[in-house]
Amino acid sequence: DSSPCLPAPKDVKVYSYNFHNTLRWSPVKVERGVVLYTVHFKTGAFNQWDEMNCTRIARTECSFPLSLNERLWTFILRVRSELGQMTSDWVETDPFVAERDTTIGPPKVNSVIVSSDSLLISVSPPFESKEGTVQYKVSYWENATTATKEEMWVNNALFKIENLKQMTLYCFTIEIELVKYLHEQIPGLQRIPECYRTPMNETTRVVYIITTFTLVGLVLILMIIGLFFLSRHHKTIKYLCQPPLKIPSHIEEYLRDPSMPHLEALENHPEEALPDSYSVLYFEEGSKAYGDTLAEDTRSHSSSSESEVT
Repeated sequence: DSSPCLPAPKDVKVYSYNFHNTLRWSPVKVERGVVLYTVHFKTGAFNQWDEMNCTRIARTECSFPLSLNERLWTFILRVRSELGQMTSDWVETDPFVAERDTTIGPPKVNSVIVSSDSLLISVSPPFESKEGTVQYKVSYWENATTATKEEMWVNNALFKIENLKQMTLYCFTIEIELVKYLHEQIPGLQRIPECYRTPMNETTRVVYIITTFTLVGLVLILMIIGLFFLSRHHKTIKYLCQPPLKIPSHIEEYLRDPSMPHLEALENHPEEALPDSYSVLYFEEGSKAYGDTLAEDTRSHSSSSESEVT
């Protein structure tokens, strides 16, 4: 029985992710009391409603029991609200088939073993599956702006991406597909890309090491030869590295034009500008007579100059 005074649940829908099925609905709001809910189910083969272990519950969702986790069965569910002796109308869902209506998530990557020319990848499906019921679509590419994606399909959970370049960054993404009867596939969600750099192979590594040591040895030998050459010819190198001597500009101008006015002025300087006395320093005793004579000449020159002034 139902009472029109109690509203029925709304937004009744089955949500399924990786075959985990749950019926959900919006809560019924009333002024007083706590609204409870009851859920029933029936299959497409038997038109009979049964309880679903969700009788007079307060939450607004009901998970499928393990006994109803059949992927190919068709289920119809209904739910109503209850408050004391009052009940609402039943609200039924559309027919639900898990294998058709579930959302398949991306696979799980368990491990990645990187070598110089390949990636060995181990994955697992996001749900329990039988052998041969799932396959994986693998897309991989070089991590470059103009790189094109390569695709491959594998049925095993352990597979290898081969023929890769060494010392190159590769990215890959994987999505799972559920293989149904009559070879029909249900695609799943794509996994977020993962990137790995392939290492250098052993041959290239040996060549690289030998080349590095050879270059270092050549540099050391050249340095030793250079130091030896500097020590033997340092004077010649110093002479060659010195800047050329340059005549001062005023002397160079005089050599080009000897009749420069300022030099002629120095040559025609008046005698009055000459100093009145000279100091002669001598250190040997035998030079005393010459010093006295020079002093007398200086005094006589001074006396004659004073008489001319008078």
